[in-house]
Amino acid sequence: MDTHQDKLWTKSFITLTVGYLLLFLSMQMLLSPFPTYVKEQFHPGNFALSLVTSMFALSSIATRFATAALLKYIHRNTLLFFGLILAAVTTFLYPFATSMTQLLILRVIFGVGFGMTSTVLPTLVSQTIPHNRMGEGIGYFGLSTSIAMSVGPTVGLAVIKDYGFMNLSILGTVTAFAIIPLLLFTRSIPQPPAGSSASSGRRVPGSAKHMIGRIIVPALLTVLMSVTYGGLLGFIALYGQEKHFDHIGLFFLFIACTILIIRPISGKLFDRKGPALVIIPGALVTIASMLLLSYADSMVMVILAAMLYGLGYGTIQPTAQAWMLQEVSPDQHSTANSLYYNAIDFGVAGGSMLLGVIASATSFAVMYRYSAGVMVIFLVLFFVQQRMGRRTIKANAKAIGS
Repeated sequence: MDTHQDKLWTKSFITLTVGYLLLFLSMQMLLSPFPTYVKEQFHPGNFALSLVTSMFALSSIATRFATAALLKYIHRNTLLFFGLILAAVTTFLYPFATSMTQLLILRVIFGVGFGMTSTVLPTLVSQTIPHNRMGEGIGYFGLSTSIAMSVGPTVGLAVIKDYGFMNLSILGTVTAFAIIPLLLFTRSIPQPPAGSSASSGRRVPGSAKHMIGRIIVPALLTVLMSVTYGGLLGFIALYGQEKHFDHIGLFFLFIACTILIIRPISGKLFDRKGPALVIIPGALVTIASMLLLSYADSMVMVILAAMLYGLGYGTIQPTAQAWMLQEVSPDQHSTANSLYYNAIDFGVAGGSMLLGVIASATSFAVMYRYSAGVMVIFLVLFFVQQRMGRRTIKANAKAIGS
């Protein structure tokens, strides 16, 4: 039985996790139908259409870095609720945009609100999780995004088909706004950690260079893992058309199913054994999934590849985040979370572009073999980090002994 100090399933943890689910659900419901709406409404070219997603992503990335810095001066609740209001209001205003310029401005503003909220909420959650259960807690917390990624696009496409984009934007607005009364009425926002500037607005000095040095490797591993996911998001549908797979959309469904199963297990394993016993098998099954997908000649092989990928992604991503959070003090969790989520966005965006170039020069099958190669680099980087870490520990022990 958990002691009070080690309790994971507190009111704050549950409420903040539900709030994060609502945030990503609001975003995911509009993400898939948005390009179709924009194409029909404004008839933009392919490049202009791509800006609808890229401008949102870029503004989110920039805002996360800014939010991590602002948390040293501004109360975190102020940033959280301002970000929520910004995201909800811009979601409501989408149907009223009369030009691509107005729509892109709204996407940038939405990215700012989403970036603020998606930095503060994980930071609050990490402060409710006992240090010795960080992997398990982050694993369960991460299920909120997995559920949103599975349910959101399905709901969004159904609503826009039957009720139109205006009603979809209203649904997205209500979903985002619902987080505010949820947090206020349940009083689930935890107190700032001792010595934090989050409540006082005073800056707490610290070595940012030292902190980044401790979390840069798991951040780079997150980038590399996300490169493979970018190749799936951007090209799996086209690969299915090329191979004449009629139900290629099942790929993401089976990824989500295996992630839901493996995340809590991998989190507990990380807490007990450390990152190596989680990350190495996760990387190996990801390599296997990419190779299997590249040679797939039936939907059975595609589904098996998806399940393997879900196992790999579901073990590596939460482990990398928990690893980063364990390496820093509680008042630095906002910076660590910001770097983690930006690593995902950067990897997905960069991977989609890089692998797209490879696919254009070769084929989608060959592209997925290159994705497997990216995970080989992932393993090499991890082994180098582990070896250097052991050398550092031995050197410190020798220095203390002398």
